Amino acid sequence: MERHITLDPRSPFVLDTHELSRRPGSQREVDRTVAAPGDLGTVVTGIPAGDDLELHVRLEAVMEGVLVTGEVRGRAVGECVRCLDETVDDVDATFQELYVYPERAQAAEEAGDDEEDVHELEGDLIDIEPALRDAVVTALPFQPLCQPDCPGLCSECGARLADDPGHHHDVVDPRWSALKSMLGTDVVPDETKES
Repeated sequence: MERHITLDPRSPFVLDTHELSRRPGSQREVDRTVAAPGDLGTVVTGIPAGDDLELHVRLEAVMEGVLVTGEVRGRAVGECVRCLDETVDDVDATFQELYVYPERAQAAEEAGDDEEDVHELEGDLIDIEPALRDAVVTALPFQPLCQPDCPGLCSECGARLADDPGHHHDVVDPRWSALKSMLGTDVVPDETKES
């Protein structure tokens, strides 16, 4: 179970539930554009820190606490896993999380229900950043591509194959390399003939 952390009410990810007055069924919606927190992504792609995130969040009072349902939209920037060019992907993610009242959390703990995934209100405040972060990271492309048919890079020299579709290397069979150096020429026997 999460322990109390002092929340900053000025944070754009900390929401005040005071208006719900703990009346089950009461709800309110929050729409805002916020700056993305740092490290919102994976090694190959993510939403750059400070970029705009559009949030639409519904807070609903229920018996156990406050049910938060949210949508987040942003723009992920990364690199193509085949050619390392920049990729840009629109990200639309949804999340839903129950934040329980402190007394409910304490009663559950005393009853032996020690769940690690229980999120607790701190006074009237909730922090949606962890739920938002989980939703965004799982919505990111696992292997971002600059285009679906990206041919990638040449395994021999690293050239970008999309720039030179006919790119290739003449590969000499290592068995013939000694003969090539003795002859001092680029002519090697036809490898398709059997002796």
